[in-house]
Amino acid sequence: MRNKISGVLAAIATPFTSNGEPDIDMFIEHGEWLLDSGCDGLNVLGTTGEANSQSSRSRAFLMRSAVESTLARGALMVGTGTPSVGETIELTCLAADLGFDGALILPPYYYKGVADDGLFEYFSRVIRAVSDSDIGIYLYNFPQMTGLTFSMELVERLLEAFPQHMKGMKDSSGDLEYTNSMAATFGSAFDVFPGSEGPLPDAIEHGYAGCISASVNATVALAANVWRQRDNVPADDVSEIRELRDGIASMPMVAAVKTLVALRTGNDGWRRVLPPLTRLNEEQLPQIESIAERLGI
Repeated sequence: MRNKISGVLAAIATPFTSNGEPDIDMFIEHGEWLLDSGCDGLNVLGTTGEANSQSSRSRAFLMRSAVESTLARGALMVGTGTPSVGETIELTCLAADLGFDGALILPPYYYKGVADDGLFEYFSRVIRAVSDSDIGIYLYNFPQMTGLTFSMELVERLLEAFPQHMKGMKDSSGDLEYTNSMAATFGSAFDVFPGSEGPLPDAIEHGYAGCISASVNATVALAANVWRQRDNVPADDVSEIRELRDGIASMPMVAAVKTLVALRTGNDGWRRVLPPLTRLNEEQLPQIESIAERLGI
């Protein structure tokens, strides 16, 4: 049986060499630090991992490296969504074969305004391709990036059709009314993860399964502490985790996170991002350095 995915997961950033290839040694070191600091698992190759700026070959290389490393001691989720149903099937089948606990799948994000019937067919083809495995399938709702939002009706159809594989959703919409509605409607049959650690103090009230967050790459210790104390989170921790998250999110998220990791490790190679992303500019550095100081990194 695969690991249960719950609790605090970092949407782990991907470090790159000077020629744009994933730097596995840096990746493993950071993943180990995250797990040692309180992460329950890692979401590999998500938005923060710059998955959609990488080739399928590069993604497959990083996937194999992750599961063959010590990082497999935590729950491992991997982003496999692409606009192409065929490519998504290939990556999701690879994730299943390698032993990932879950696949986090964006909707096909090129065509906008597509009908639920089209999205249902897309996900049905992907799930049927891994039907002989026990990998969990998680929907990745990120309408700001994809232009698509999973409707309640579509989620219900997928749960009814594939109850053994449909496990939950990461919601990065920032619309907590939507997040809470998903959690309330489907309950324990469908694990809902906000895409930020900010809502963690309300996890019990709304039934969140944890969070899957970019900023947890830096706020992991505080986020893990809030999750462990979610039945009675100290007020100071509530305000602190939300202020830190808001501060990081006020800048380009991927570059901000990678700068924080560079400050923690002393390795400026972490600042590299793939085009079209760019590094933080000089005006943003004092703010991120102030956040790093608050975090003790």
